[in-house]
Amino acid sequence: MSTIAISAQDVETLRKRVGGNVFARGDPGYDEHRPIWNAMVDVFPALLVRVASARDVAAILEFAYSRALPLAVRGGGHNVAGNGTVPDGVVIDLSPLNSVEVLADQATVRVGGGATLADVDRATSTFGLAVPLGVVSRTGVGGLTLGGGLGWLTRAHGLTVDNLLDARVVTVGGSQVYASEDPELLWGLRGGGGNFGVVESFTFRAHRLGPEVYGSNLIYRAPRWPAALTAWEMWTRALPDEMQSIITVLAPPPELQVGAEPVLIIASAWAGPDLGDGERLVAGLRSMATPDEEESGPVHWTEWQSAVDFLFPRGVRAYWKNSSFDRLDGPVIDALVRRGVEQTWRGTAFDIHHMGGAFARVPAGDTPFPARTARFWLNIYGFWREPGDDGARTAFVRDFASDVAPFVTGGRYVNFTSREHHWPRAAAEAFYDPTTLARLVALKRRYDPGNLLRRNHNIPKA
Repeated sequence: MSTIAISAQDVETLRKRVGGNVFARGDPGYDEHRPIWNAMVDVFPALLVRVASARDVAAILEFAYSRALPLAVRGGGHNVAGNGTVPDGVVIDLSPLNSVEVLADQATVRVGGGATLADVDRATSTFGLAVPLGVVSRTGVGGLTLGGGLGWLTRAHGLTVDNLLDARVVTVGGSQVYASEDPELLWGLRGGGGNFGVVESFTFRAHRLGPEVYGSNLIYRAPRWPAALTAWEMWTRALPDEMQSIITVLAPPPELQVGAEPVLIIASAWAGPDLGDGERLVAGLRSMATPDEEESGPVHWTEWQSAVDFLFPRGVRAYWKNSSFDRLDGPVIDALVRRGVEQTWRGTAFDIHHMGGAFARVPAGDTPFPARTARFWLNIYGFWREPGDDGARTAFVRDFASDVAPFVTGGRYVNFTSREHHWPRAAAEAFYDPTTLARLVALKRRYDPGNLLRRNHNIPKA
């Protein structure tokens, strides 16, 4: 039941001011557009507005501010914390702003704030280009970018934010500004989240790629996990930047056709010009730890980018924890294997991202993103269906995170983090070092002194 009154006249006033579609409770289309990806965040906004332009965004910001209404901004709606919706408030749905303009001669790409990774990959691959993005193609570009953007090109070309050249931002005061005209704002958008305005469009640097990469999945049954992890740790020490590798441990879904017992998958993608180099590198790993099964070979970039989409369908329930770490020795491997073999159900998993390369060459402080020297990043996550499993699955993720806590180096990635903090200062201090947080707070005071944009991993204004 709503606790905030929005009159019918208010709704009609907003409808007259915007060119997009305004959905109030009970309207046709409301139930279609209300859900987000994480079904654990099942709330009912008072209004959903699918915008048609930046002018719509400005009008909604003014509407929400003048009536003291809670506000959420939604791009792809894929955020695990559920920040793309808000109970009893107003949702700015940017998904209609999904244009992608490729300026091939300049190797840049202009992307609407509502576009998904798939929108960008389809457009850029036609020109033999790619923007470093994430690993699930249904993810919204906006949320991914503002949090950092970790994916298959991180070692080759850095995070998504490392390739952000500009952004057109609608401020809470209704102005439209280009972030490149304020270097501090552009810095804040490179990992400081949606705290400083609503981004109508992004401009990215693109890189030559494709159309194929050399993709590999080496699959190991539980008895081989210690040897596989040990070999992978050694193998990653001298990899060229063009090779990105991510380990996943999970109880496999039927689509993988490898049985029901938990498996460890070493997935690797070679983004260099000669696919043979990638094949030779994978052969080296294979010789160090023979897999039980394997699927390797050239694969189209867009196919590789969407290969795990089936694991994360809309409407799953999700709870995640993550941290950076530098060691993958005996005690760490023991903890990972012990927890991994417990995952006999379909509904939780963990990934280990190999870092370094271009990611590590960005100096600390050049962006708000933390832990640039980390060798690895661990993400422990759930993706189950039944509400009755919430308690056991979230407990598993929390207990797993506690087990590995003695080994982590403390860097945390906001996009891999569920919503569980209630005190903004404590939440922000968990993600950012004191110097970075002080800069973000100062920027917040300039661009959103009333903290209208607080449905996010919030930067406190004081």
